[in-house]
Amino acid sequence: MELVYPASPAPLLPRPHADSPSPEILPGEEVLPVVEPTGMVVGRTTRRYVHGGSMLLHPVVHLHIIDRYGRLYLQKRAADKDLLPGYWDIAVGGHVGYGEYIREALLREASEELGLTRFNPIPLKTYLWSGTQERELVSVFAAVGHFDLHPDPAEVAEGRWWEMKEIRNHLGKSVFTPNFEGEFVQLRKMLESLL
Repeated sequence: MELVYPASPAPLLPRPHADSPSPEILPGEEVLPVVEPTGMVVGRTTRRYVHGGSMLLHPVVHLHIIDRYGRLYLQKRAADKDLLPGYWDIAVGGHVGYGEYIREALLREASEELGLTRFNPIPLKTYLWSGTQERELVSVFAAVGHFDLHPDPAEVAEGRWWEMKEIRNHLGKSVFTPNFEGEFVQLRKMLESLL
């Protein structure tokens, strides 16, 4: 799955109308593509807007890192994250910026969050996910190996390797993000088959 951008910049969403002027993009603010489930980019908006309950579909990337012992590397979300601070989550996860393609975003996020720059991303699946405040088009990848990881404290509170059994024992106990739990249940066998 790849994003398909229009020839000229996509419109800023939500579109202005009589009761609401066009949204303002603040200096340095993240601008994200708004997409159809096919990956067609139909608009752009701010991260603030998509996390504010707009339910506009926007693309994100996830990277599961599994070592040769069958352990998953997970990150604990920083305390100042706007969604699910302090929960354990996928090794790498982040938004695709407007103008970026899926693999570009994956490589950028892996570098920013864990200092991971040399890996072979294996595509696993793309799916739609809806939470209470947002809707995401999630592109999931895996990397196999034991990497030298350096979590960025601004992004990640801590990170560590988890045994599969240990993860299964903590499911449904408010330890992990709902995104991670859903993906783990769906993809555990697929991840283990990569070993």
